[in-house]
Amino acid sequence: MTPERPGIPRTVWALGLVSMFMDISSEMIHSLLPVFLVSGLGASMALVGLIEGTAEATAAVMKVFSGWLSDRLGKRKLLAGIGYGLGALSKPIFPLAITPFEVLGARFADRIGKGMRGAPRDALVADVTPVGQRGAAFGLRQALDTLGAFLGPVIALVLMVVLHGNMRAVFAWAVIPAALAVICLIVGVEEPARKPDHMAARLPIRIADIKGMGAGYWSVTAVAVVFTLARFSEAFLVLRARDAGLAIALVPLVLITMNLVYAVVAAPAGRLSDRMDRRSLLAIGMGVLVLADLVLALIPNLAGVLIGTGLWGLHMGLTQGLFSALVADAAPARLRGTAFGLYNLATGLTLLAASLIAGALWTWGGAGATFLAGALTALLATAGVLILQPPTLHPEA
Repeated sequence: MTPERPGIPRTVWALGLVSMFMDISSEMIHSLLPVFLVSGLGASMALVGLIEGTAEATAAVMKVFSGWLSDRLGKRKLLAGIGYGLGALSKPIFPLAITPFEVLGARFADRIGKGMRGAPRDALVADVTPVGQRGAAFGLRQALDTLGAFLGPVIALVLMVVLHGNMRAVFAWAVIPAALAVICLIVGVEEPARKPDHMAARLPIRIADIKGMGAGYWSVTAVAVVFTLARFSEAFLVLRARDAGLAIALVPLVLITMNLVYAVVAAPAGRLSDRMDRRSLLAIGMGVLVLADLVLALIPNLAGVLIGTGLWGLHMGLTQGLFSALVADAAPARLRGTAFGLYNLATGLTLLAASLIAGALWTWGGAGATFLAGALTALLATAGVLILQPPTLHPEA
């Protein structure tokens, strides 16, 4: 008889709930923000790309320092708490914004918070989870996170009806789930005691430490960078729907569709990745992104937008938790926070470039040019996965 597998640790569940509440808050805002910027504050498509790309790049840069600091101090929960707290404090700025630049400032502060919490949180998931359950653990956390990303636009949609289309009022209500996220982290997350060798990281990050990550870690990061070029900000999905004729009050349906599929797929995909070669599942997910981009580029009506958005959610569910599991497998335990930070820096800066390019392509050639370029880049990333060496656990992992 096969021995019963232990359950996923309580801390992973708690971190998933924290992510869920914060994503409810964030997506109540983000599901409406692109339209609010363009229609309410007069922002251009290029400025939307700049705001979204800068926000994500800021988060990526912060993840390097927070990841290193969590290795150095052994205080992953503290750093994650600071990050979630800063994210909560940024939320009241959105309903008060008068120009796009106040939104940029709020997004900047929010993403600093995201950068502070991301790497310590992911490293903490890896710290408390047995090796054979990492795919399931990251999949669960991602599923709860994405459930929040689904519920946020649903709540925004309901509030848009109740509040007669008042986007600023919807933004104000988003403060409540952000506060619940911070409370849940303080009460529910338990951090294991740190071993002395887990505190060996030094400032600055040494060349020897970077080399010590190993070829497997850097090959995973390289594939993720190319892939990120193809998955620019979801703000462009919202704007694609608006161009296809979706009423402003119904705009949250776009992210509802995407995140519903994402939430349903993420946890099963994570469990499946513990039982098969993660590269194969990753390649399938990238192929789905190619299909999503082609549908969004070539079928410009609402049906095409919703189908393409659903496929986009499917690819996210199949890939995002997998990348985290691959990083956790390949990185040394004593530098796990730093490893997640460097990975997120690389992909976050790439997302800045991807969003800027997407905005420029949209201005130059319309939505079709943006999504066709994404499909081509996703094909290149798929080729990279097919030549990726089989993942092996780092000796310290």
